[in-house]
Amino acid sequence: MPASLPPGAEADASAAASAASVAAPPPADPATERSLRLEDGLTVAVMALLALITFANVLVRYFTNSSFAWTEEISVFLMIVLALVAGSAAVARDVHIRIEYFAEGGSPARRRRLALFGALAVAVLFGGIAVLSARVAWDDWRFGETSPGIGVPQWWYSIWLPVLSALITVRAIGLFRRQARRASGPEAQP
Repeated sequence: MPASLPPGAEADASAAASAASVAAPPPADPATERSLRLEDGLTVAVMALLALITFANVLVRYFTNSSFAWTEEISVFLMIVLALVAGSAAVARDVHIRIEYFAEGGSPARRRRLALFGALAVAVLFGGIAVLSARVAWDDWRFGETSPGIGVPQWWYSIWLPVLSALITVRAIGLFRRQARRASGPEAQP
């Protein structure tokens, strides 16, 4: 037989449940989840490649007292790619970093405006990064820069920053559009 709750505990439990539902982001729609297979697959592939490179380097260092010279350069590149790809998925799923005190406080209209502003700010920021880093990649290609560790063309690394920043920009614009549709829906009216 279930134990009875003390007086007022039911109200506390329902308040906690409603607070948890407010804090949790809305579930992503199935179309968004399908389109995120690219980011999810790249995340898994890059993490597996990082683990293999690191493991191989540890084995070689253990048995020969020397290491592969190229592993650090490739690992740093892969970690940057991993951060950008995971950032793209976080933006699309609306689980990017935010200050909850501001993002979850206030009226529902204020929260909707902040969510729209946040998505727009991310799109503008990464759009700017895409444009500026494309110039860096162009300069790397034009001047024939080579990487310091293994001497491959530097643009092999730098070209991915504008590409992945543009992907984050597209994901942020998609998030902005979804939030704008949600904000103009019938449940958004006071």
